[in-house]
Amino acid sequence: MTVLPFPPPQKWPATLLTGQHHAVCGLGRNGAAVVQALLDMGATVQAWDDSRPELPAPLSSHPRLTLAPLTDLTGMDALILSPGIPHHLPRPHPAALLAREQHVPILSDAELLWQVARKAGSRARFVSITGTNGKSTTTALLTHILTQAGIPACCGGNFGTASLALPALGDDGVYVIEMSSYMLERLKDYHACAAALLNLTPDHLDRHGSMQGYLDAKAHVFDNMTAGDLAILGEKASWADGLHQRLERQGVTVRTLSITQPVPETDAPFLPGQHNAQNIETCRAIARHLGLSEEQIAEGIRSFTGLDHRLQLVAQADGISFINDSKATNAEASYHALKAFPKSLWIAGGMAKEGGIESLAPLFGHVRRAFLIGQDAPLLARTLTAHDVPFEISETLEQATRAAWDHARTHEAMPILLSPACASFDQFRNFEERGTAFATLARSLCGED
Repeated sequence: MTVLPFPPPQKWPATLLTGQHHAVCGLGRNGAAVVQALLDMGATVQAWDDSRPELPAPLSSHPRLTLAPLTDLTGMDALILSPGIPHHLPRPHPAALLAREQHVPILSDAELLWQVARKAGSRARFVSITGTNGKSTTTALLTHILTQAGIPACCGGNFGTASLALPALGDDGVYVIEMSSYMLERLKDYHACAAALLNLTPDHLDRHGSMQGYLDAKAHVFDNMTAGDLAILGEKASWADGLHQRLERQGVTVRTLSITQPVPETDAPFLPGQHNAQNIETCRAIARHLGLSEEQIAEGIRSFTGLDHRLQLVAQADGISFINDSKATNAEASYHALKAFPKSLWIAGGMAKEGGIESLAPLFGHVRRAFLIGQDAPLLARTLTAHDVPFEISETLEQATRAAWDHARTHEAMPILLSPACASFDQFRNFEERGTAFATLARSLCGED
C-alpha cells in the first residue's frame, strides 16, 4: 500500500496563549517539553524543579520564562505537575497544596493539548489508551494503522513525545494519547471520542492508596464521554462490571473484550501472544469507530513491526531466537511473555516487585531453564526451587545471555527470552538500556554485528 507523505508537522499559532500564565513543576523530559510548548504559543511561564532547576540554553534565557520556586501562584491559569510528582498520595508536593489553597487548577499536559486544539479551532479527534500493561503497544499500533490508511495521526503522552509537544493537527487528524494513572487524575475538559482501559493489576498503590483508588484514577479515561463515543474494556473482570454499567447509563457505546486465542502469525507477524490479541482487537474496534475499512485495518496490523523491548525479535541463528522483552518490569507483563512461548530459556531478575514471581507458577512448565540476574536473583531462586524449575544464578545480563546461548546450542534450540519480571535500576539506568545491552550481545553471538 502506497501512503502519500503528510505535510511537515505544523505548529500552533505563536499568539494562541498570549496573556495566559502557567506554572510548571518538574523539568524532566515532560516538564521541559511543556515549558517549551507554552512559550512557543505565547504564554508566560514560571517553572521549577526541586532537584534540577535548570533548562538548556536558549530556553533558559527566554524573556517570558521565570525559573524560580513556586511560592505564590496568584494569577496562574494552571499548575502543570510532571506525572511523577504527587498531588495527593503518598504526600502532596508543596506546589500542589499551594494550588489548592489559591484555587489554581492542577492539570496534565494532555488536558492542555485538548484545550489548545479547541482554542485554535481544530476538531481533531482524541483517543485515549490506558491500563496496567499493553498501553504503549496499543497506542503505537493504532497510530500505525491510522497513518498507513492515510489519516494524519500522532501519538504521545506517557509514551514517546509529551502530549503538548505533539504537532498541530487539523480537523481530519487523530491524537492517540497513552494515559498513565497520574495523567488521568489531572484532566478537566478533555474528551476522547474513543478510550480503552485494557487491564488492571496492582501497581502504583503508593500513589493511589488502594486498588479501588487505582481503578478510580484509571476510570478518568472515560471522563466527559457521551453518546456516539466508544469505550473499550479490555477484559471481563470484576473491576469492569461497574464501569460498564455506568458508561451505558451515560449513553456511551461500551464493548468488553473476551480474548482467548492469539492472532495467527500471518495476520500479525510481530505481535505474538494472547495479550497482543487483546491489543490488536482494541485497535480494530477503535479504528472501525474512526471510519477505517477492514482491509485498511488488516494491512496496518500486518505491517506493524512492534516496539523495542516488547517481545522484540532482536537476533536469530541456528534455530535460536533472542527475544527482548525488557519492558516486562513486573510479573504480570512476564506472564504474557511466558505464555507466548511454549518453551524457552528464561532470563529474569533485577529489582523484584511485591510478590516476586510466584504468580507466574502456572507457566513455569514453559521454562526449560532460568538464568537469574540482579540483586533479587536469590529471591527468585527460592520460588523456582519450590516449583522444581531448573535455574542458575548468572548475576549479570551478559553472563546469563552467554550461558543461555551455550545451553541452547548444546541441548535444544529454542527461544532465549529476556523478560525480567523486575525493575532494572540495580544494574541499568532503565529498561531500555537493559534491553539494548541484551540485543547488542545477542547480535554479536549470532554473528550479525
